[in-house]
Amino acid sequence: MQKRAIIVEGGGMRGIFASGVLDAFMEQDYLPYDFAIGVSAGASNLVGYLANAPQRSFNVITTMATEKAFFNPIRFAKGGNLVDVKWLWEASVERYPIDHEKLFSNIPMYAAVTNIDTGHADYHRIKPDTLSNVLEATTALPIAYRDTPCFSGGCYTDGGVADSIPVRKAYRLGARDITVVLSHPLSYKKSVIKYPWLIKKLFSQHPNIAKSMMVRANNYNESLEFIKNPPNDLTIRVIAPPENFSVKRLTMNQSTLNKGYSMGKQAGQTHIEHVFN
Repeated sequence: MQKRAIIVEGGGMRGIFASGVLDAFMEQDYLPYDFAIGVSAGASNLVGYLANAPQRSFNVITTMATEKAFFNPIRFAKGGNLVDVKWLWEASVERYPIDHEKLFSNIPMYAAVTNIDTGHADYHRIKPDTLSNVLEATTALPIAYRDTPCFSGGCYTDGGVADSIPVRKAYRLGARDITVVLSHPLSYKKSVIKYPWLIKKLFSQHPNIAKSMMVRANNYNESLEFIKNPPNDLTIRVIAPPENFSVKRLTMNQSTLNKGYSMGKQAGQTHIEHVFN
């Protein structure tokens, strides 16, 4: 039997769209997948989905990711983190506990992280003893988060650096029916970095991360091309925000976030209707 997978892209606060999609899925008890792969904010969205915790991700994004403890430009200017992803994960688990039994008795979930030595993506299976480490690593935005999470013999940064939309990984893992939840409208194309010299300077201690940053746009756009022109033996179903989706990576405006969530919820409901009709 062919395997089915769900992929959820990251994108900071743009993850509000996926939180709406997955809440719509949970309302209908819709989980027809064999495994899941999340990247950055997409991974934390998937944790809420697989733990069957409706509105958890919405609450984390709208009530916690908007707090100064998480996003603080003044702290960043003084040499601290612009976004404190470790605080967000640990505080969110306290405020909105996760049902580990549900999460770990569900389908396998992987999160993409970028290995700082190789510059390539590693895909860690979420397990009880690695959950916190993997979630910190996959969301550890380069530069904005100054700590480098290390575990299982490697050190990592945000999974989106090396593989923002791991559709090709899911295909390699045997999936022949893949649902992809994007955080940009389908018309989006990632632009090439304008100042490569600056990237080389910023990542002088990790030259392979610099290399990954330079080819990130190409990688991203190749994933989009794979989605639009999949191999003959693959079905890809895309759930993407509409063109008027106005949430950005660091949007903090509540009404903009609420609108983005509603768009996700509508898109999730529409997807289920299409599958069953």
